[in-house]
Amino acid sequence: MAAPEKPITFTEHLQLTALGIQPASISFQSLTLESDAWICVREQLDTPQVVIVNLNDSNDIVRRPITADSAIMNPRAGEKILALKAGRQLQVFNLGNKSKIGAHLMNEDVTFWTWINDTTIGIVTEREVLHWKVMDGQAAPSKVFDRHATLAGNQIINYRMSQDEKWLVVVGISSNPNAGQPGQNGFKIKGAMQLYSVERGVSQPIEGHAAAFATVKMDGAPQESKLFCFAVRTANGAKLHIVEIGHQAPNPPFQKKAVDVFFPTEATNDFPVALQVSPKHGILYLVTKFGFIHLYEIETGQCIYMNRISGETIFTTAQHESTSGIIGVNRKGQVLSVSVDEDTIVPYVQQVINSPELAIKLATRGGLPGADHIIQQQYQVYIQNGQYSEAAKIAANSPRGLLRTPQTIETFKKLPAVPGTLSPILQYFGILLEKGELNKYESLELARPVIQQGKKQLLEKWLKENKLECSEELGDLCRLTDMNLALSVYLRANVPNKVVAAFAELGQFDKIVLYSKKVNYTPDYAQLLQHLVRINPDKGAEFATQIVNDESGSLVDLDRIVDIFMSQNMLQQATSILLDALKDNKPEQGPLQTRLLEMNLVSAPQVADAILGNEMFTHYDRPRIANLAEKAGLMQRWLVNFFGQLTVEQSFACLHEMLKTNIRQNLQLVVQIASKYSDLLGPVKLIELFEQYKSSEAATRTGQIREVERMCRESNFYNPEKVKNFLKEARLSDQLPLIIVCDRFDFVHDLVLYLYQNGLTNFIEIYVTRVNSARTPQVIGGLLDVDCDEQTIKSLLASVTGTFPIDELVDEVEKRNRLKLILPWLNTKVEQGSTDHSVYNAIAKISIDSNNNPEAFLKENNLYDPAIVGKYCEKRDPYLAYIAYAKGLCDDELINITNENQMYKHQARYLVKRKEIDLWTQVLDPESIHRRALIDQVIATAIPECTDPDDVSVTVKAFMHMELHGPLLELLEKIIIEQSPFSDNRSLQSLMFLTAIKNDKGKVMGYINKLSGYDVDAIAKVATEAGLYEEAFTIYQKHDMHAEAMSVLVEHMVSIDRGFAYANKINQPAVWSRLGKAQLDGLRVKDAIDSYIKAEDPSNFAEVIEIANRAGKHEDLVRFLQMARKTAREPKIDTELAYAYAKTDRLHDMEEFLGMTNVADILQVGEKCFEDELYQASKLLFSSISNWARLATTLIYLGENQAAVDAARKAGNTQVWKQVNAACVDKKEFRLAQICGLNLIVHAEELPALLSLYERNGYFDEIISLMEGGLGLERAHMGMFTELSVLYAKYRPEKLMEHLKLFWQRVNIPKVIKSAEQAHLWPELVFLYIVYDEPDNAALAMMERLGEWDHDQFKKVIVKVANMEIAYKAVAFYLARQPTLLPDLLAALTPRLDHGRVVKILQTEDHLPLAKQYLVATQKLNLSVVNEAYNDLLIEEEDHVTLRSSLETHDQYDAIKLAKRLESHELLEFRRIAALLYRLNGMWEESLGLAKADRLWRDALETAAASKDISVAEELAGYFVSIGNKDAFAAILYVCFELVRPDFVEEMSWRFGLGDYSMPYKLQQQRDQSTKVLALEKEVKELREKTTSKEPDSEPSLMGTGLGGRLMIGGPTGGPQFGGMPNGGGLMSQPTGFY
Repeated sequence: MAAPEKPITFTEHLQLTALGIQPASISFQSLTLESDAWICVREQLDTPQVVIVNLNDSNDIVRRPITADSAIMNPRAGEKILALKAGRQLQVFNLGNKSKIGAHLMNEDVTFWTWINDTTIGIVTEREVLHWKVMDGQAAPSKVFDRHATLAGNQIINYRMSQDEKWLVVVGISSNPNAGQPGQNGFKIKGAMQLYSVERGVSQPIEGHAAAFATVKMDGAPQESKLFCFAVRTANGAKLHIVEIGHQAPNPPFQKKAVDVFFPTEATNDFPVALQVSPKHGILYLVTKFGFIHLYEIETGQCIYMNRISGETIFTTAQHESTSGIIGVNRKGQVLSVSVDEDTIVPYVQQVINSPELAIKLATRGGLPGADHIIQQQYQVYIQNGQYSEAAKIAANSPRGLLRTPQTIETFKKLPAVPGTLSPILQYFGILLEKGELNKYESLELARPVIQQGKKQLLEKWLKENKLECSEELGDLCRLTDMNLALSVYLRANVPNKVVAAFAELGQFDKIVLYSKKVNYTPDYAQLLQHLVRINPDKGAEFATQIVNDESGSLVDLDRIVDIFMSQNMLQQATSILLDALKDNKPEQGPLQTRLLEMNLVSAPQVADAILGNEMFTHYDRPRIANLAEKAGLMQRWLVNFFGQLTVEQSFACLHEMLKTNIRQNLQLVVQIASKYSDLLGPVKLIELFEQYKSSEAATRTGQIREVERMCRESNFYNPEKVKNFLKEARLSDQLPLIIVCDRFDFVHDLVLYLYQNGLTNFIEIYVTRVNSARTPQVIGGLLDVDCDEQTIKSLLASVTGTFPIDELVDEVEKRNRLKLILPWLNTKVEQGSTDHSVYNAIAKISIDSNNNPEAFLKENNLYDPAIVGKYCEKRDPYLAYIAYAKGLCDDELINITNENQMYKHQARYLVKRKEIDLWTQVLDPESIHRRALIDQVIATAIPECTDPDDVSVTVKAFMHMELHGPLLELLEKIIIEQSPFSDNRSLQSLMFLTAIKNDKGKVMGYINKLSGYDVDAIAKVATEAGLYEEAFTIYQKHDMHAEAMSVLVEHMVSIDRGFAYANKINQPAVWSRLGKAQLDGLRVKDAIDSYIKAEDPSNFAEVIEIANRAGKHEDLVRFLQMARKTAREPKIDTELAYAYAKTDRLHDMEEFLGMTNVADILQVGEKCFEDELYQASKLLFSSISNWARLATTLIYLGENQAAVDAARKAGNTQVWKQVNAACVDKKEFRLAQICGLNLIVHAEELPALLSLYERNGYFDEIISLMEGGLGLERAHMGMFTELSVLYAKYRPEKLMEHLKLFWQRVNIPKVIKSAEQAHLWPELVFLYIVYDEPDNAALAMMERLGEWDHDQFKKVIVKVANMEIAYKAVAFYLARQPTLLPDLLAALTPRLDHGRVVKILQTEDHLPLAKQYLVATQKLNLSVVNEAYNDLLIEEEDHVTLRSSLETHDQYDAIKLAKRLESHELLEFRRIAALLYRLNGMWEESLGLAKADRLWRDALETAAASKDISVAEELAGYFVSIGNKDAFAAILYVCFELVRPDFVEEMSWRFGLGDYSMPYKLQQQRDQSTKVLALEKEVKELREKTTSKEPDSEPSLMGTGLGGRLMIGGPTGGPQFGGMPNGGGLMSQPTGFY
């Protein structure tokens, strides 16, 4: 097994001394580390300063000249907020925006202060502790609590606050002079702490050196537990305490942990200095003064790892948030961090600490890899053992969602529920909801039953708490019941198409656009709009306006929108939308403007008229709209009305245009408009309008010169060419009209020619002086063209006082080669102080042409335009052009002129002085034919003449840029080797070397011998890279850089022998060290080690160790490591030395080494020795560090089994017990194996492997004995009892029943059931089914398997079955097997049976009499099938009495069918029952027929009375008379008194002489009539009296007795009706029985 990698990652971030920070300033007093963002250092130099180092960017270093006693940086990474303390003055500054945040003067000295969070500074004075919430604007610190007396005289080193700000702790240390004295157990450095509860205001003094607050969530706890962790060192040892503070119900209490902190023997004076907590991993980092780091798991307090990370004291630490680790600074200035290596810590805990439980805890807490197989295995064990709640917990907490899969959900759904508990799937979901957010599959599976049960409020609650992962599928589920809820899910799941659909379905169309933009989604707006327009036109119009007026432009093509509205004949809405969309009147909207007007001109002309009248649009198809408007009758009226909306100026402009375009056609319309708006436009202006269209020729001919002049100046309605010619021919005395026309229409040349030829020069002067002086250049040009006298021209030019463009004047005279003509005028302008470039350009041109010292003028004058003048000089004198271009920095022109005229020397000088790389690039183009000549002049002339270093620098850069290496080398030799101001320039010398190395290697050695001012390191490095090894070696040797020279020899020249000779010659450690590295690379391990020993250099120990181990040079490695140990205290050196001792079998030396002070990783060495089968060495190593786990494993391989068991007992580790047990079983040491096994079987996850080991080897009695021995253990669990049951079932079945009766509550019954079934142990199987509350299976097993029948037990079971099919199967079973016990079974099952089905079974088997008791018991339910079965049984038994009672009591049966069956029965009583059934069902004829046939007169009488039918009664009476039964006739008159009519009785009496028999009837009839009359009279009387009492006395009664009686008789009465018979009349109204 490979040695596990270390569980930590160790990183060195910075070396503060390398950043220029003085070593003396690196201490607790002057350096602060408030977070992993900043380090703040106070340096006491000549000028005190504060240095701020950004740990996230080592280049971001701020130095400020600040004098302060202390400086601390705010923990925030993004802001530079500095707090300073000088004496009692506290100040806080924001260095980013250079502002002061707060300041305060303390009343007493501050002994310690720190940022306890981003906004608050904690301040500790001699007497009290204060908080200053300076970032929240608090002006002054506020007191929190007083310091405890136990802190008096202590140096305060830390002050911390819990995350919930409810607990505070102050930590201090002091020297203990009594340490080491008899009876004293105190440490030399005493730690004191004060723990303070903010809520209770109570302090507690505690002895301790370091403290931290933490939180941890324990299994099953609803909330996190708050913990206080502190470490203390005493003379007796060190302890880490982890205790709970502020316990809150219903959290389970956290068991206090007190863990020993191990210190090596060489660290007797070491003690804890810092504690930091990793919230992510639940790890405590403990740092000691001697640089050791300890890692503890916070919940169990178990030590995970310990090692030394620094040889110097780490005096300040902070949490490293990016890795959830710890960062600190030691006295050497190293900024170090340690964090958990997430890839290796879990495997390390498994393999080294051998604690699968801890590995699982770490993996699940931090989502770490490495324990996946263990977690999956444990999950399967819990499932198999029926521990579903534990399985649910481990699945829910599995790292990285390992077990949170659809397969797991399906598994839990299929698992049976344990009686008295929630179903496994509900347990699983409950744990997931407590833990946090469910994933997609879990959310769906949980939501389905909740939605089916209509509990949407639960879903809403979980969504608000972010418990569910929203997805499209979850939204689809919610959509079935609540669209708003589905919309919320879709929004969270970011399903834009479903969100838009939901908005649309809810009618929230106004939100669609906003949402779509927010998520960058484009729905089908056209489809949405079409749908909305159909269902709600007004909303559709609003939505259309919204999408049209979107800030990014219309979201739907406007034509499409119009089509949608017009398809529904919604012209008004379409018009409104288009008016709004087209309000900007853009050209591209022309087609839509046309369509809008078309629609309204066709359907709503008045709307179109209004639109046109408002002049909203100008880009529509005018001909098309005009045609439509004309058809609609709007054109003429509209045009006249249109003028009413224009301003006066606009109106006249339109009228002018109409008259100008077609005066004949438009004149009448213009007159109409002028007439209508004459008051507005004014008659004077209208007259002027019409006058404009009068002829100018007429005015001329009539001599109205002023009118002609006015018309020429103001009118725009004449042809200028015609008018000009007319005026020339007219030869007016005043030429001003002609001048105006020619000036307006640019006929200046014609004008000058005409005036000059006609001797009208005075009008020329008038023109340029009074009319338009800007035309002076054209006038002068014209005069020159007609050979006018120069003096006249000069006079004219001098007379012009107005401004005119001088450039044009110069161009006019220059084109005619007459520049000197205007020189006097130019000189006059110069004397007047003109700075116009054109003046000086003209003077320059004149001086050039006249050769009047032009060079001086061009160099000295700064007012001319160099480009213009240079261009003028190019053909005349290229040198003068060069001067002008150089003065004006006209690069391109200068390059062209110098190239054309081969003026390379001038060009070279200009380029050197110009110092423009881009210009050099242009002229040094490889395609240029002038390049070589230019380069020669640069080297020969320009550079030697140069004295400015910048000029040379730019030139050299240009040569380098253009890769002119040869010319560059010539240039450099020119200025360096030859004497020049730049001969000693270091950069130029280095550049020459580099150029030569690259392009002319042969010159390099010569340069080395001649020069010495170059950059030695850089040149030697470049020479080496270029393969000039001898040159590089010579450079290093010449400058006494022997180590570098050795590197060249051995690394590049690969001459180790030459290097060895050189090392002997120089004999310096650095040289030997370089040689040793080369020898090591060449695998000369012994020689390399010799060289390193001579150099006394252990720095490359890692590589030496690696190569020596590979080469098997352990003896030589021992020598090297012994040398290295003298100067370097590195854990790896000591570790490898111990390993080398083991490999060389120097166990005695190893024992001595282990007895000395060392920093070796003994565990790692032991593991490596174990892998190499060096078991004796491993034994020594593991014994020295008391690693009993690995020692036990080693002892197994050494065959020392008893010792291995003892070691395993000390280790107390499951994995160790497992290995030792396997070894003992293999050697048949069953006594020792049982000791190990008893420690294994209490762990459920280890049990299957242990059982497999014993069973695979056939040791059945031994494993049974082991399991029986473990039942009495305190930690005995369900798995043990279960597996013992399985073993009994397999190998000792006779013991199983007794075991189950004792321990059935502690076994996994499903698993044992399976085993019992496989072993055919039916009584045990039935017992298990019964106790597991599975009556269905128990009943089936009893019926199918048991030979000995236990009726009482079966009866108890069968009444509990859930599947009633089993009950019916039991009925059939009893009919076949136990018929005599069937009544008892049916009696027990009666409440749950389907009685119809039972009766059918009994009838099918023809065993109905067996169930008579059952039928009697169930007849009370009045079920037809039961009643009929029971009746059939009574008929069969001929029990007519019970049958009659049954029929009268229970009416659910087929009476007609039964009556037809009984009417032919041989027994009279059953035929009477048939008659009774007919009577009860209204079949009077059939009932009477049976009574008549059997002469049962009484039954006949009762049937007639029951019928209430006159015809039935009278027919029976007639029958009695016909057969001569007069007594029966008298009886029917009595029985059917109300049914027999008096006339019928009189008739029968008269016809058959039955007066005596009918007399009682008659008497009773008369009595009834008398009674009724009396009752009526009484009622009438009472009514009359009541009416009389209500009427006033003054009014006589309107109602007499006779009238009142008649009226009352006609009204409602309360007396009995005729034909009725009083109950007390002596005759019974209806019969009560059969007899």
